[in-house]
Amino acid sequence: MTKDRNTVMAIAAHPDDIEFMMAGTLILLKQRGWDVHYMNIANGCCGTDKEAPEVIAATRRTEAMNACARLGATFHESLVDDLAIYHTPKLVARLTAIIREVKPRVLLVQSPSDYMEDHMNACRVAVTAAFSRGIRNALCEPPRPPVMHDMTVYHAQPHGLRDPLRRLIRAGQYVDITAVIDKKRALLAEHRSQKEWLDVSQGLDAYLDAMTEMSAQMGRMSATFEYAEGWRRHHHPGFCGENDDPLTDALGGLCRINTEYERMLDA
Repeated sequence: MTKDRNTVMAIAAHPDDIEFMMAGTLILLKQRGWDVHYMNIANGCCGTDKEAPEVIAATRRTEAMNACARLGATFHESLVDDLAIYHTPKLVARLTAIIREVKPRVLLVQSPSDYMEDHMNACRVAVTAAFSRGIRNALCEPPRPPVMHDMTVYHAQPHGLRDPLRRLIRAGQYVDITAVIDKKRALLAEHRSQKEWLDVSQGLDAYLDAMTEMSAQMGRMSATFEYAEGWRRHHHPGFCGENDDPLTDALGGLCRINTEYERMLDA
């Protein structure tokens, strides 16, 4: 495999998922000169109790584009409706084409274990598409030539920091987002349509404060930072070198490895 430019791509299920769990890290990488790409697989058409699907999808696309522009990232269009993210050959092929075109060195995806099926399915589709980037005979739509380059995949914390069985998930490494927490709030605030919907559907009173509290909880779990985002590195075969950790390389002292988590991996 070959090294490529410093490009990071965040792929999540719905508009606002990136802002909730990944945006602080993206801001820090952008500040260090990384090329940032931003993609929600689903269009957000179910994020309302009032609007028609096409109306809320258009609203949420605009909100996501505004957040993306504020971040200074490249926006990628959604591919399917909400609740239609499934690990199908067609969806994997479409995402494979995008990953082959972007060729990210770092791929940020959602947790493989989360409260919502769309989140977990988005993770699985993204990981399969990333693995397929260099496979000549893998389906790719539209066709793009295979690419072989080192790509390290990191999984964000699940929403609420717990798996579907309510177990607390601890990160493998923590990124200090204290200096950019206000910028992260500003990105999430672009998703204005979701304030009322999240209150109605999930009881997330004051969704900006809910995000900030999750970041503060991650900071407490790090035992070092005031506000943090957590990441777990995907197993390396087919993606990168065994010891590759470009996130730590890029962020230096802003990234703290959870040594207890690392010891658990070998237990």
